[in-house]
Amino acid sequence: MELAYIPSPSRGVIYLGPIPLRGYAFCIILGVFVAVWLGNKRWIARGGRAGTVADIAVWAVPFGLVGGRLYHVITDYELYFSEGRDWVDAFKIWEGGLGIWGAIALGALGAWIGCRRRGIPMPAYADAVAPGIAFAQAIGRWGNWFNQELYGRRTDVPWALEITSSADGRVPGTYHPTFLYESLWCIGVALLVIWADRRFKLGHGRAFALYVAAYCVGRFWVEYMRVDDAHHILGLRLNNWTALIVFLLAVAYIVVSAKKRPGREPVVEPGASGDEPDGADEASGDAKASDAAEAEADVKDDVKDDVKGEAEPTKKT
Repeated sequence: MELAYIPSPSRGVIYLGPIPLRGYAFCIILGVFVAVWLGNKRWIARGGRAGTVADIAVWAVPFGLVGGRLYHVITDYELYFSEGRDWVDAFKIWEGGLGIWGAIALGALGAWIGCRRRGIPMPAYADAVAPGIAFAQAIGRWGNWFNQELYGRRTDVPWALEITSSADGRVPGTYHPTFLYESLWCIGVALLVIWADRRFKLGHGRAFALYVAAYCVGRFWVEYMRVDDAHHILGLRLNNWTALIVFLLAVAYIVVSAKKRPGREPVVEPGASGDEPDGADEASGDAKASDAAEAEADVKDDVKDDVKGEAEPTKKT
């Protein structure tokens, strides 16, 4: 008999009159707001304009949602295109199913488009929003709790998750709450990136790469605990291999980037503080000095002319 456990909600949607409020969608939306809010504060602190993060998020978020859904549908195609399944369900994103790998990849493409339109270096933008993305993932994982999905092995620990639904092959019982483990890990990743960024002044995309590497470590561990159906390669789940490969790429980027481009970008958004572009202040100062010299020369010439006029004898008439 379990003395304590985390109960699952009886349903993942609440109706506000005729409007359905789905827990999964609510968690995703809340996570996006937190990511944009924190990213905006960090962007301003780096010397950028207020509102720039939100403007670029208009591109990044839709791309990210499409990418996350595509990754999920492609890697779990049998859920939508096998016999007895309805392919239309592939579009029902509110029922769950977003792959973080696809969301980050395609979201980065959207952010690149937004940054290019604003003349902003993409790595600097990525560094600013990295902790916010981790916090957004921490919040978004609670959407899995609403849907009673993505849990781990059976357990009787006091913090076990109670699964009550028997739909889609679920077996009621208590399981490891992997959604909670990943949520807590993502909070730790966000705090790690914030600390490391302040301590080591990370720039040129290294704060974002640190977020990716740290997340992959936790995801590998959490993925190993999950019991939902997944494709396996050499005994490991597909997402374990993805986490391992992405981790190595992120670490390699940090090492190479630190050697080629140490320090931070001096300017993340030209003219954000009303400053002139690099070299403009010097040019402006030279122009002012030149104008002052010309004015001084004109004054001296006028004085000389006056003195000369007074020294000349007056002709008699």
